[in-house]
Order: sequence, then C-alpha cells, then structure tokens
Amino acid sequence: MKLENKIALVTGGASGLGKTVSELLLNCKTKVAVLDNNEKALGELNNHSDLLKIKCDVTNEKMVSNAINKIKLRFSNIDILINNAGLLYSEPLINIMSAKRRHSLYNWQKIIDVNLMAPFIVSTYVAELMVIKRTKGIIINISSISANGNAGQTAYSASKAGLEAMTKVWAKELGIFGIRCISIAPGFMNTNSTNISVTNEVLNHVKEQTPIKKLGSTNDIAQAIKFVIKNEYINAKTLDIDGGLVL
Repeated sequence: MKLENKIALVTGGASGLGKTVSELLLNCKTKVAVLDNNEKALGELNNHSDLLKIKCDVTNEKMVSNAINKIKLRFSNIDILINNAGLLYSEPLINIMSAKRRHSLYNWQKIIDVNLMAPFIVSTYVAELMVIKRTKGIIINISSISANGNAGQTAYSASKAGLEAMTKVWAKELGIFGIRCISIAPGFMNTNSTNISVTNEVLNHVKEQTPIKKLGSTNDIAQAIKFVIKNEYINAKTLDIDGGLVL
C-alpha cells in the first residue's frame, strides 16, 4: 500500500511510540487522525494540515463512535488502523512482600480494558467502515514479546497474547474483503513508560540478554510499521522487533 494520501488512525498517538508513528506517517504524506486521552499531549503535537487530533478514551465505546464520526467528516475514510494505545504493567501473581499478596483485580481489569478491549472496540468500528467503503486496508495491533509469557506480567502478557490471537482471527475473517491484520511485537524499548515500569536492574539484565546489547527505539518500531503497511503480502503474522531477545 502506498502511504501518500492514505488515511491512518493512530490510537495513543500523542506521545511515545504513537507520536513517532504519527510523525513518520505525516512525513510520508499520509493523513493522520490521532486518538488520545491526554489532552495536554494532544495540544503539544505540531499542528499540521493533514493531522486531526481527537481527545478520546478508547475504552469508552461512545467516545470511540463519536471519534470515528469526526474522522469520517474530515477524511471520509480510514485505510490504516494502528492500535497503539496501551499500558505497560508489572505485578506478580503472588507477592509475599506485600500485605495483600495477591495480584490486584482492579489492575488486572484496567490492563485488560486498555490493552485488549480498547483495540477490539476501535477495530469493530474501523473494520465496519472499511467493509462498507470497500477499502483494502490494514489493521496493525501493537503487541509485545511479553505475549510469550513474561514473569511478573500476568495481566500485561495475557492482554498481548489475546491481542495476537485477535489479529489471527481478524486476518481470517477480513481477508475476503482485502483487509490485512498484523501484529508488531516490540521488545524492550527505551521509552518513558519502560523506564517508569521496569527497574534499572531489570533493564540492565535485558541488555545483557539481548544479542546486540541495547534497547530499541520508537523509530525502530515505526519503521517496521511502515514496512508492513507497504508490503501487501504480509498478513496474519506477528513481527517481533526485539534485537534478538528471547524471553
């Protein structure tokens, strides 16, 4: 798929990886709609004639529906969906050092809602629009190598494994309409969310276990997204961008 004059929707596109992806697409002359719940971050995005900024909690179906309507009014269609919004979270199932000990049910539900339910909600609306408009589009889900099962990340790993399963299902269901579905699974990235959620001790261990001895960057992932959009024969797969790290 050529990127020029296509319309992309990026969830969580006002900061971190989402911001990098949005900027890359705009540089490729793609029209971009960004959904983000962080109003301040949205305001800090550079104004661009091909950029539509919408404050939206992607776990809220009504807000998502309203956002899709705004995109249709501005751009008419959506060719590319990048389900990027997500939360990185670590908590063991049982923590003997904690008074409560058991994994928080509240935190479990929060991670599942943001990382799994939200992509489901957004994708139902976008896929419906693609089918109605007969758009041969692409849905890209941002997963993680933690989908393989990373100790200390029950909720996060489960949410990403579920996201990869949905990717395979949607590829089978939507392929007849010419819609591709792909997952991108980053390894450990040098981002604010990683540095907040993961201790320096763990990150140093990860670097040592990674064959190229470094963390990835948001640009590494953005370039992979650009690649899978342009290559029209990649479908139903998860592309690991992890520097060779095996969990």
